[in-house]
Amino acid sequence: MAGGTWNLTDMPVLPGFYMAFRAAAAAAIQPGERGVVIVPVKAHWGPVRQFVELTREADIADAYSLDETGGASAVQTVRLALLGGARKVLAYRLTDGTEAKAAKTLQDTAATPANVLKLEAKQSGARGNAFKVTIQANPVDAAKKDIKLYEGTTLLRTFTFAGSTIQAAVDAVNGDAANKWIVASKLADGNGTLANLSGSALSGGASGIEGIAASDYVNAMSAFETQSFNVVTLDGVTDPALLTSLASWVARIRTEGNGVIAVLGGSAAEDKAADAVAKASARSAGFNLEGIVNVGTGALLDGAEYSSAQLSAYVAGLIAGQALSASTTYAPTPFDDVTRRWTRSEQEQAVRGGVFLFVHDGRLVKALRGVTSLVTLSGTQNAAWKKIRTIRVLDSINADLQRTAEDQYIGKVNNTEEGRLALVGACKQYMNTLAQAGVIEATGYDVAVDDAIVAAPDQVFLKWEARLTDVVEQIFGTFIVR
Repeated sequence: MAGGTWNLTDMPVLPGFYMAFRAAAAAAIQPGERGVVIVPVKAHWGPVRQFVELTREADIADAYSLDETGGASAVQTVRLALLGGARKVLAYRLTDGTEAKAAKTLQDTAATPANVLKLEAKQSGARGNAFKVTIQANPVDAAKKDIKLYEGTTLLRTFTFAGSTIQAAVDAVNGDAANKWIVASKLADGNGTLANLSGSALSGGASGIEGIAASDYVNAMSAFETQSFNVVTLDGVTDPALLTSLASWVARIRTEGNGVIAVLGGSAAEDKAADAVAKASARSAGFNLEGIVNVGTGALLDGAEYSSAQLSAYVAGLIAGQALSASTTYAPTPFDDVTRRWTRSEQEQAVRGGVFLFVHDGRLVKALRGVTSLVTLSGTQNAAWKKIRTIRVLDSINADLQRTAEDQYIGKVNNTEEGRLALVGACKQYMNTLAQAGVIEATGYDVAVDDAIVAAPDQVFLKWEARLTDVVEQIFGTFIVR
């Protein structure tokens, strides 16, 4: 899908829809699908370098297991993103290349036992080492046998088969549609009867977490470009070089028409340092991009402490899950407290410095103000570009316009007066939809062909005018005493 930004001194080559946003003009169209967060994770189970869609917390255990030891981040990261309000999380498991699947070789009942069947975990990771196998006679039919699969002491599945052939055991395991844990393969026929076992564990499973490097995250970013998502975050890592790489990547794909927002943060030590304000503000100044949100404080929830980098997943979910007419400013959270309470002057410095902050107001923890990391404006931007809500609206508009143009107009409509009027009319109709939703002002918006630019026969230049709505963030009153 070709698209992105444009300017007269560097015109695009590929066919597509290109939008240039300026402070005095913003285009709009009916919102499309929203609410998708994408994130790299580390786990002891699950598909490697593949995307897994998660829409509820209960799905995490099946996809990645609940083991959070050894640097595993999937449970915490996905849970926080869903808790923030993401409609869907696209998780991408990273490994260092040493991952392996746990396995167990089973034998027959011959006097000199032969290896006849191999059970192997369906996914690589240390979780498979917790699988245990019991083989016993079926209590109802003596001609049959049961393979019982446990995870620890929990019975996951019972596979019942005729006990006279090894192939029957293989078919019972592999033919069970509800079996999400193991696969079976026949090694030999043997005497046809599996020997009984009692709680024999699979072994050899490895998660491949310890050696994961920044380059693995960078490679994941390339994979992310094949997916459709709204917000991206990391799984709590704070390596400065990696944050810089992600920021550079976001800046690039945004110019290519992929309007995504990245949410990043710092370490627990940075969050609680005496100069936490300066550290967080310096991160924002380093990013200085409307497409990046920099979280500046950690929080406490149910006895657990989360750094601002870890909380980035929650903020990503919050941003992705809100309606376009909503704002993250003063959004309430489930957190019990923040790890460092910033003073009034520090909070003001945070807002000016492009830091997204959580504060405890004496009753609850809430977001302070929905700001991006943009500190220094370019010539085509104004102060609205510093607000998350503005960027979300502009990104959604751009994505919807591009999709509609490619589906209905590019390569399909003649570049005649009639064709251009059809395009303008459709855009106005979409803008009316956004006006009804309260995303733009109901009056004063317009779309027209920009005759000030000389267009080639296959080009159309449009002018968009609209006033984006905002939420009330400051209330001023004057009390008159008589």
